Amino acid sequence: MTERFVRKQADWQLTEDVDDFLARAGDFLRSRPALHNTPLTDIEKLRTGGPDTHGGVAAVFGRLESASEVRAVFYRTPHGRLSLTPLSAEQAGTLAARLAGLGHSPRHVIADHDTATAFAEAWQRHAGAASVPFWRTRLYRLGTLTPPRPRAEGRGRVTGEKDHEQVVRWCREFCVDVGEDVSMDAIDAGSWAATRFADKHFTFWETPEGVPVSMAGSTSMVGGMVRVDPVYTPARLRGRGYAGAVTVEVSRAALAAGATDVVLYADPANPTSNALYQHIGYVHIADFAGYKFSYGASEAKR
Repeated sequence: MTERFVRKQADWQLTEDVDDFLARAGDFLRSRPALHNTPLTDIEKLRTGGPDTHGGVAAVFGRLESASEVRAVFYRTPHGRLSLTPLSAEQAGTLAARLAGLGHSPRHVIADHDTATAFAEAWQRHAGAASVPFWRTRLYRLGTLTPPRPRAEGRGRVTGEKDHEQVVRWCREFCVDVGEDVSMDAIDAGSWAATRFADKHFTFWETPEGVPVSMAGSTSMVGGMVRVDPVYTPARLRGRGYAGAVTVEVSRAALAAGATDVVLYADPANPTSNALYQHIGYVHIADFAGYKFSYGASEAKR
């Protein structure tokens, strides 16, 4: 069932029907595939995964229309993550008031830095939920791919079924490095399918002797966009050019497959990775942030 909210010239429309949502908002999402890379991949996963509920709560999708054009979208996953495309402070406040009025209680919000901050402030006003920043990242888009010189010895190899255990092990080590508890807990529980890595495609960088020394994952192409994620090299093997080599390998493969936008995220607190990505041709285009919300026991229901 779709609900409508009219405020002057802006019109938020909410639905639980992902196909209807994409039919109306898909062109908007594809109009800026780099900036919208996370919504594109997340919503595609929700679409292809079929009905998904968590504790009886379904995913919710919303679009902001003005003059019959989509100006922004949001979606809330069954697990309570709220994701937003860029909003003005006024639009963020209007959305917060709407969702609070409907009884929603997202666990956290992620968006570009200004939007996430504006929504977190508005959510505290309208829902009384305290917010704590928990995530910061920089978004890069590939410009001209420039392989590093000298090139690391070895070659890239797309992983196969026989590599699954090592992929899982390295994804867990990556989670430990970046403090990504949700996927790490799922791996520890033996639930690879519940991780955000399960639908990725992985490539190893191998030494001339065939020993894997680095790994990069990538998403399937959506709207002409491929996201490189994650990139991991074991600590003992860092500083030898392997991460740059495997990132170039998967970036080149994405371009060869027809991608118009190849993107990746980097931790702003890690100057080494940021310098590496810029060195091989990635250009910083936006900063993103996440805020966790805390509620009273009676409110944390949706």
